[in-house]
Amino acid sequence: MDEVDEAARVLERLRRIGTLERAPATAPLLLNELRELVREAEAWARLEGDVRARSAVEKLRKEQKE
Repeated sequence: MDEVDEAARVLERLRRIGTLERAPATAPLLLNELRELVREAEAWARLEGDVRARSAVEKLRKEQKE
């Protein structure tokens, strides 16, 4: 059940980010959402213990730094 909850959080965060991008949102607000996305994706990857999940988190981290 925990993996489902974490996955749902990540998907909801992605929807929220998409809405903010279309709004458009201020840079600080969008950056905060992206940081939370990374945090939530990390939690999901830890629960999943899956190579694909960990790779997705690493990709998000790299994109956040750009």
